[in-house]
Amino acid sequence: MSYTFSELKTAIQDYSENTETTFVNNLSNFIKSAEERILKGVQLSLFRKNVAGNMSASNKYLAAPSDFLAPFSLSVIKNSSHDFLLYKDVNFVQTFTPNPATTGTPRYYALFNVDNFIVAPSPDTAYDVELHYFYRPASLASGAESGTTWLSTNAPQAMLYGSLVEAYTFMKGEPDVLQNYEKKFIEAVQLLKLHGEAKETTDYYRSGQIVRVKQ
Repeated sequence: MSYTFSELKTAIQDYSENTETTFVNNLSNFIKSAEERILKGVQLSLFRKNVAGNMSASNKYLAAPSDFLAPFSLSVIKNSSHDFLLYKDVNFVQTFTPNPATTGTPRYYALFNVDNFIVAPSPDTAYDVELHYFYRPASLASGAESGTTWLSTNAPQAMLYGSLVEAYTFMKGEPDVLQNYEKKFIEAVQLLKLHGEAKETTDYYRSGQIVRVKQ
């Protein structure tokens, strides 16, 4: 089972029994909110990305990608090898080299704001860098009516019930129905977490089969 954008919107309306214009106009927002909850609640290796870039000499700032959510690593490429920077708090980075004119091979980095990293010390030359990070994939709602995404194909229950939670909250629906949808959403997310944070990060050869505690 999977959903296209059109199919998921239809399912939300069918479950909610609501075709009122304002409700329909907010279907995309319900879907986006569900996606955001899933992305923030489950770490999927599928949504990791590597990008190459470069630092400018004497510039302590490095632009973050537009789809950036969280860092995994940042390395400076020097003499054909990767020197990995240590991720720190902004205060630590700024205190380490309070004078931005202090230059050298960067050793630390932090997320300065939503658009930029800050490094210390400031680069003494223009270094090539590689950023490995957790990114926000394109929303199902930003594509064509017949379009799909990894989540709509592989986590349809989480997408459906997450959207229904948002829809019923918007409608100020019955608390018991809303609670039931929230329960089903949490169950779907737990299964997704098992996939993303256990099965994706182990194999039977090295780790053996995943054993769950019997209830």
